[in-house]
Amino acid sequence: MNKFRIILLALGLLFCNMQFAQDAAQNDEPSLDKGTIDSQFEFVYKKSGNYRADGKRYEVVRTLNLDKLRQNVRDTINAFNKNKAELKATISGNEATIASLNDKLEQTTGNLNRVTEEKDSMSFFGMLVSKSSYNLIMWTVIIVLFLMLLLFIYRYRNSNYLTQEAKVRLAELEQEYEDHRRRALEREQRISRQLQDEILKYKKSK
Repeated sequence: MNKFRIILLALGLLFCNMQFAQDAAQNDEPSLDKGTIDSQFEFVYKKSGNYRADGKRYEVVRTLNLDKLRQNVRDTINAFNKNKAELKATISGNEATIASLNDKLEQTTGNLNRVTEEKDSMSFFGMLVSKSSYNLIMWTVIIVLFLMLLLFIYRYRNSNYLTQEAKVRLAELEQEYEDHRRRALEREQRISRQLQDEILKYKKSK
C-alpha cells in the first residue's frame, strides 16, 4: 500500500513538472504585444503559412498581424524620435550654459587681472587705508575671485563633458535608429511584396 502511494506521489510530481515546463515555454513564446521588433517579426514569420508554387516559396501573412507589426514599428520609431528630441534639447541647454559660463569666466578673469594690477595702490574707494588693511582687503578679494574662477572653470568643464556625452549618445542613438529603421523597412517591404505576389497570384487563379 505504501509503495502504491509513493508511485502515485512520484507520478503527480512528474506531471506537475511537465505542466510547469509547458507553461514556461508558452510564456516565452514571442508575440506582437511584447518583446523586441525582431522577435515580433519572428512571430509573424512563425504564424504565417507558406507553400511552394512554380518552384518558389511564398509566405501568407495575416493582414491583422501585418497591421499590428506596422503599428509597433511606427511606435518604436516615434519613441526614437522623442528620445532624439530630448537629447537635442539637453545639448541646447548645456551649450547655453557653457556660453553663459564663458562670459562669466571672461568677466572674472578681467576682474582678477585688474585687481592684481591695482593691488599696490593705497587708495581704496577714495579712502586712505593702512597698508596692512589694504593688503588684507585686496588678498581677500583676490582669493574670492580666484575661488569663483575655479568654480566657473569646474562648472564649464562639467557642462562641456555632459554636452560631449550627450552628443555621443545622440550619435549612437541616430546610428541605432537608422539601422533599425532600415532593417524594419526591408522586412516590411519583403513581406509586402510577398503579400502582393500572393494577391496577384490569387487573382490570376480566378
